[in-house]
Parts: sequence; structure tokens; C-alpha cells
Amino acid sequence: MELPLFKNRPCYIMNKIKKSLKASFWDGIFAFMMVGFTQDYVAPYALALKATVKEIGLLSSLPNLCASFVQLKSADLVDKLLSRKRIILISVYLQALSALPLLLIPYLFKSNQALWLIFFAMLFTASGALSQGPWASLMSEYIPSTKRGRYFGWRNRILNLVAVVCSLCAGLILQIYKHKVLFGFWIILTLALFSRFISWYFLTLMYEPKFYHHAENKFTFLDFISRARQSNFVKFVFFVACFNFSVNLASPFFAVFMLRDLKFAYFTYTIVMIPVILTTLMFINRWGKLSDHIGNIKVLKFTAFIIASLPLFWVFGHHPIYLILVQALGGFAWSGFNLCAVNFIFDSVSSPKRTRCHSYFNVINGLGISLGALSGGYLAAHLPALFGYQLIFLFAVSAVFRFLVMGMFISKIKEVRPQVKMMGPGGILKEMVLQ
Repeated sequence: MELPLFKNRPCYIMNKIKKSLKASFWDGIFAFMMVGFTQDYVAPYALALKATVKEIGLLSSLPNLCASFVQLKSADLVDKLLSRKRIILISVYLQALSALPLLLIPYLFKSNQALWLIFFAMLFTASGALSQGPWASLMSEYIPSTKRGRYFGWRNRILNLVAVVCSLCAGLILQIYKHKVLFGFWIILTLALFSRFISWYFLTLMYEPKFYHHAENKFTFLDFISRARQSNFVKFVFFVACFNFSVNLASPFFAVFMLRDLKFAYFTYTIVMIPVILTTLMFINRWGKLSDHIGNIKVLKFTAFIIASLPLFWVFGHHPIYLILVQALGGFAWSGFNLCAVNFIFDSVSSPKRTRCHSYFNVINGLGISLGALSGGYLAAHLPALFGYQLIFLFAVSAVFRFLVMGMFISKIKEVRPQVKMMGPGGILKEMVLQ
């Protein structure tokens, strides 16, 4: 793909940005290798360590809670060091190091292994989270706003393909070592560790435009949330956070449902999870192109409705082939939602404020994710069974909350791009399917 660069910069700066985008691409390749080896296998690892449903809830909530608090200070650190790149490098290096105790848990601790997993997962997630705001701010310096949807759609499509391949490899490894499953997890976590170190190396090659700290661009977290009634962006932040609260009432427990309740083999579990990434690969580039024409909010509204409906499909069918189709629909919707949520942040916030606003977004969103998983862990142990399973009831509750959040927030958030094409849900579906 031709790199989408600003046209009014000196040649030597343009060359540095080209090299940085290439380095960032390879960083993304190895970072998504780590994601493929870990993202869908944390809950299965916990189950292999004899974790309870409540502990699965804690595993999904506490790391995100720690990550939220860490990001409160990331913008202040950037202001103090006057460097986003330095924060990114420190954060990613610490995350790579913190993967080491994760893979050694079965060999270092003979009791309370699930609790140790939660503790080290907190370190792993929090250390990586510190880089998110600075990374988003730095990348936005490279790419014009009119090209971000297309560029990140193209980039994420390739990176998600890498994640698919690594996730399949991880599932095969666990299936091969199903009688020595902890050794299988040791292999995939070791691969994740080395992948993250390599991604760190490519981050060291990136160019950082000079960062200037202006006092007028600094505002506290309380200043930020106090503008919830007036600020379109703050309304958007609370919508995403509340929506992710509703999603994470159920999200951490789909793996538990498949492996514990439905007795799926590890490879069957992997095959059911893969369509999310495959449909992301198929559609994320299309979402990027479409959002460049119609804006981000129309895509967010369309995809949020589909996402709100997803848990209901789990109520009525459990065959692997049926669930593969459900997961494919989920990947279609989530690819558009996540891409346009990130692009909306880029569009809404000026460059000097972007690190701070992105960090505050991650704080509030992380709190929503954490509280959702924590509440889901409690409800999973106390709700009555529905169609023979407690978790089915939890999935239905999650769907209800998702629709309530949509009704409360979605009409209050306005598109920030000045000129966008009008298009309804039918037009969006037609564009995405027939494009």
C-alpha cells in the first residue's frame, strides 16, 4: 500500500516518517504474534491451573483495572520526559519481561497457581498499557486524518492475519500436548515473550517528531470527566466504557462455557474462536474505506446494534458449526466498531492533547471492562440456570445491558468530520457485502 503521508513536510522528515511507518508495521507483526499466542488462551490457561469462575472474573477485571490506573499518569510522564517514544520503549520492554513469570507459574508455585496468574497478568497488562496513549499520539503525527481509516484498516487486516496463524498454532500445540497441557502453555507463552522483545526492537527504530509541552493543554482527570454534559468526546468515552462494561459481563466466560460446560477440545475451541479474526481480516479494510466517506459514528451505531445482539445467539444454539457462524458475525461487527472508535479519538482531539485524552479514554474504558468482568464473575456464581446452564443466563443479562447502553448514549454523540456522506443501515450493509 502507498504510505498515506502529509504532503507539506520537508523531504528529510518524510523519509523519517516512511521508515517509522515501516518499523511500526514490523512492530505490529510481532506484537500481534504475541496477541495470537495469548489473547484467547489466558482463560484456558487459568482453567488448566484449576481456576474457579470467580477467579476467571478476577483475571479479566483486575489486570484491566491496574492498566486503567497506570494510564492516568502516562500523559504526565510524557510531559515530564518530553518524549512519547521513551515511554513506549520502557513500557513494552517491561511487558516483555513480565511474560517470563507467567510461563513459569506451574514450576515455581505448587499452590494458589490461579492467584499467581492473576497477579502476574496484572503486571503484564499494566506495563503494556502505559504505552497505549503515547503510541496512539505518535502514530497520529504520521498519518493525515483523511487517510487514517484506510491506512489502519489495511494495517490491521494484515496484523490480524498474523494473529490468526499464531492462534491456530497455539491451538495445535495445546491439542498435541493435551496430556501435558501445562507444557503446551509454556511453549506458547515462550513464543509470546520472544515476539514482544522483537516488537520492542522495531519500536526503537521509529522517529519521534519533537514534542512540545504547553501548560494550556494540560488538564486533570477530574477536569475531563466534569465536562461529560458539554463535551461530545467525553460522551463518546462514557458510551464506549458503559458498552464495554455490558460486553464484559459475559465476554470472559465464553471460553469457560465452551471448555468447561460444553466440553470442547482445545482445537475445537480454537476453531470456534478463529472466525472472529478471519472476518476482521475480510472486512476491516472495507470499514476503513467506508468510514472515510460516511464518518465513524454511523459505523459505530450500526455495529453496536449487532454486538448487542450477539449473546442472544449463544442462548439458542451450541453446536460448533453454529457458534463458528456467530463468531464470524461478531468479527464483522467488532472490526468496524474498534476501528472507528480509535479513529473517532484521532478526529476529535488536537495533537497536543491527544496523549492525555487517549490515556483518559483508556482509564475510563478500562474501568468499564474491569467492573463488567468483576460483576460477571459474581453473577456467574449466583444466577439461576437457564436451559441447563448458569452462564446462559449471564449471556442474556449482558445482551439486555448492551441494548440499554445504546439507548442511553448513541443518539447523543455527534460526528466530528465536517463533510460525510449520508447513509442508512441498509446502505451500510449493501456497501460492506457488495463492495
